[in-house]
Parts: sequence; structure tokens; C-alpha cells
Amino acid sequence: MKYIVASDIHGSAYWCRLFAERCREEKPEKVILLGDLLYHGARNPLPREYGTLACAEILNGMKEDILCIRGNCDSQVDTLVLEFPVEADFAFLPVAGRTVIFAHGHLTPACLKKGDVLVNGHFHVPAFEERENCTYLNCGSVSIPKDGSPHSYLVIEDGTLLWKDVGTGEIFLRGKL
Repeated sequence: MKYIVASDIHGSAYWCRLFAERCREEKPEKVILLGDLLYHGARNPLPREYGTLACAEILNGMKEDILCIRGNCDSQVDTLVLEFPVEADFAFLPVAGRTVIFAHGHLTPACLKKGDVLVNGHFHVPAFEERENCTYLNCGSVSIPKDGSPHSYLVIEDGTLLWKDVGTGEIFLRGKL
């Protein structure tokens, strides 16, 4: 299975369009969105081409492929414009013989155990770390990257991890589960 994992679009129609283009090129079985889709949040600057309804329209065009996790900037009112479920706090999927837990990052599941993989966004910085109780991955941010990181998304395919630049599709970090 090929998954694309992305987070923190924050209402940028510009970056959302580019992300949708990358998804069309990559042809994943599932696009896993880790929240903060439409609103920029009080601590973030307005992203390029801020347009919540334009983002909703772009994402609705991909709705059959999307599995979505709620972020801290998402709310129930988003269900009025998004045509896919957006209120789950976590998702659990088997990947390459391991349990992968998808979360936004503002909430952490208490059920992590050695060998599990936790994937989130929220912090806007790509990461791949072995921690005491799990492997930690962060897909970065589609529209508001931090700490000098690129606008990014993560591809998970058959245990291979590829962090890619949203603007170019180029790989900038690799890993293995």
C-alpha cells in the first residue's frame, strides 16, 4: 500500500493546489491528512493565498482517497464545507508488520508500545526518530513549515519512508520502518 501523509495546510489555496498535484502524480491508495486543514491558527501568519473555501473545494475533489484526523485548528463547523469525515482524533493502520498510529500531534494516544510508529504533524518540522516507546515520524507542514524545513509531505510505501517537497516533489529525507 502507498500512503501520502500530510498536515497543516492551514487554508493556503496555493499550497493545497500544489499538494493535490503531487497526489495526482503519486497515485496513492490513501491520502492521510493529519489536521489543521482550513484555518491558520492564532500563532501562525496567514499563509500564501489564504482561502478556506478554495482549500475545501480542492480537498473535496480528493474525498474518496482521504482519511482525515482532526487538528487543533479544526472544528465541527468544517463539516459544513468538507465532504469527508474530519473529527477522528487517531487512526491505526498496519504497515510493514507494525502498527502505525496517525495523530495530529496536539493529542497523543496512551497506547503506544515498543515497535509502534507514531506519525503526526502539528509541529511543522519533518522528523524521523527512534524513541523509547515508539518510532516517531512527523510529515512536516504543507503550507507553514518551521525551522527552515521545506513545505512537505510524507510517502509511506511497503515500509519505505520518503519526505518530499510539496513544490517540487523532490525527496529530501529517507527512512525505513
